[in-house]
Amino acid sequence: MEGELNQLKYTDIHNDVVRSIVETGPNYYIALATAFALTLICFFFPWFYQLYYGIGAAGMNHPGVWGTYLASFIFWIGLSHSGTLLSCVLHITNSSWRKAMYRSAEAMTLFSLVVAAIMVMVHVGRPWFIHWAAPYPNQMEMWPNFRSPLLFDVMAITTYLTGSTIFIYMGSIPDFAAVRDRTQGWRNTMYSLMSLGWRGTDTEWHRLHWAYTFLAVLIIPLAVSVHSIVSWDFAMSIVPALHQTIFAPYFVVGAIYSGTAGIVTVMFVLRKFMDFGQYITELHFDNLGKLLLVLSLLWTYINIVEVFTGFYSGASGEIEALNYRLFGFYAPLYWEMIAFCAIAPLLCAFKSFRTSFVPMLVLSIAINIGMYTERFLIVATSLSRQYLPDAWGLYVPSAVEISILLGTFALFTTLFLLFVKVFPSVSMYEVKETMESPKKSTPASSEGSPA
Repeated sequence: MEGELNQLKYTDIHNDVVRSIVETGPNYYIALATAFALTLICFFFPWFYQLYYGIGAAGMNHPGVWGTYLASFIFWIGLSHSGTLLSCVLHITNSSWRKAMYRSAEAMTLFSLVVAAIMVMVHVGRPWFIHWAAPYPNQMEMWPNFRSPLLFDVMAITTYLTGSTIFIYMGSIPDFAAVRDRTQGWRNTMYSLMSLGWRGTDTEWHRLHWAYTFLAVLIIPLAVSVHSIVSWDFAMSIVPALHQTIFAPYFVVGAIYSGTAGIVTVMFVLRKFMDFGQYITELHFDNLGKLLLVLSLLWTYINIVEVFTGFYSGASGEIEALNYRLFGFYAPLYWEMIAFCAIAPLLCAFKSFRTSFVPMLVLSIAINIGMYTERFLIVATSLSRQYLPDAWGLYVPSAVEISILLGTFALFTTLFLLFVKVFPSVSMYEVKETMESPKKSTPASSEGSPA
């Protein structure tokens, strides 16, 4: 990668990134219009239908409720982890290969969190009463229960969203200044405000790097805590197949796993449709493929431990729930999950596969299909086989739930397409750090190398 980048000049990097923002072809508008239309049709219309007719439109039955809604919440929260988390870890370890991809990975984190937050309002039922959840003890006469993991959830996710937003904005300030220096009219005004008067002085670079590293160190344990707390929402129940101590690392590993696969998908899209082939190279897919292989082995090991723990316990409820999951109505979904998330990633052991763009894209999509299936099985199969026969049932998603599920992906795509036209998709100043410095450079924000 460094050899390819050293063939470029600083101005080439700026021109390529600015071109992706300023020059908008018809394909972009077609993609944006399609994604927005699908968001309206598949997400907002069914949601309004559910609000009008009641939460019963979502296929509520005894004992299974909120299957796809909860699964979607867990999935999008998990997908948000690898973007910022991987970026922070690689930044602290000074891994140069991350520099071309981290901006889009962090955007994936941000928009995944937004979709997850919206899913909470979808399955709660009456979002116009959401203000009652705010801790207004004197006005509402309601005191929040700070011992509840649900409150931990809100606090952790809110903090993570805030930290991720600051993290991605802080790293974009030098790039905003570079775009500012190369645009005119309303774009120049907008990026002048967003760049906060950045001039590219040594003092500014020093403070940026210090604050960026500090925030990276802070976000790493925060990202781990978010999905650990989400797992406690399930593990602290007494429902069979949920009451397990392995859930916290299980959820964290699964979140990083699905997030890494999501990064591969995003990298392919940027390389293919944004003409960033010089910046997103085989090296990125090679390293991400290695990471997917390691994470798949960890995920498989934890799954084996989960199954072993259930059978070894000897508890009739746990054994019945596991038998139902492995050989019952949902068994095809379980073995599909195993095929996509445990067996297929073994192909990443071969370098020829890791450096092939289309096969890696197909694998990343398959992994996230399997990871969503895992989230669905956690909710559906556990609630379908509880301790007493009167708590046995079958959960099948309704058309409203399936439509909203598909609509979440359209909503994410819409937000991401809007992002790439405002934020530089590739971090210009970080890519320049991997290049050989020119003999003479201007210390200005647009041309100079970061100090």
